[in-house]
Amino acid sequence: MDKLQTLYYEFIPTGEAKMKIDPAKTALLVVDMQNQFISRDGLDAQVAREKGMFDKWESFYDRIDNVAIPNNKKLLDFFRANQLEVTFGRIACHHKDGRDRSPVQRRPGWNNILLPIGDPGAEMVDELKPLEDEIVVNKTTDSVLSGTNYEFLLRNMGIETVVCTGVVTDQCVASTVRSLADAGFEVILVEDACAAATKELHDAEIMIMNQIYCQVMSTDETIQFISEEIEQRSVVQK
Repeated sequence: MDKLQTLYYEFIPTGEAKMKIDPAKTALLVVDMQNQFISRDGLDAQVAREKGMFDKWESFYDRIDNVAIPNNKKLLDFFRANQLEVTFGRIACHHKDGRDRSPVQRRPGWNNILLPIGDPGAEMVDELKPLEDEIVVNKTTDSVLSGTNYEFLLRNMGIETVVCTGVVTDQCVASTVRSLADAGFEVILVEDACAAATKELHDAEIMIMNQIYCQVMSTDETIQFISEEIEQRSVVQK
């Protein structure tokens, strides 16, 4: 995606920076695709309606329904069909009063998230429900790595590359991508499986992260890329 390069990397063709991956050491990470945040019947949508602001969020929910959820489902189906690792990160605190939350999730405004484990709003939307054997980590931070044992789990499973999706692009997804990159993982950010409050915020964050913290790809590009790697390894093994 050459159009998503900032001035920092304008002189480097995207193709030259393309990563090499081992599908067997690659995991999908779906971030915060939870009822509270992305369902039109969720608490966030209800609050927006009560405050007379839902029209400003309409494009966000349109992208969720028509782009992000279908593409996350497509990726889940692909990873599961190829027996690749599937993981989820979600916002969910242990205490009902939320006293175990990080400061970033107590600040006034949209980020003041009180979502205890067991609350229906904490669950992934029905279309993206984790299977029984898939890892789900609970976080009280923006990054899936910070304050959880997610990195430890990835190391135990020998994972080297993480394919990241979810919401919102400019907050929890971006924080997670940066943490993964700093921890030494290769990261693919699936642009059309993510969403932010506005297209402008989404596009800006994608452009900032591309090449330095991750490789930005579409859903179809990601599936094609991993499929080619699977096929090449299958031929070599024969």
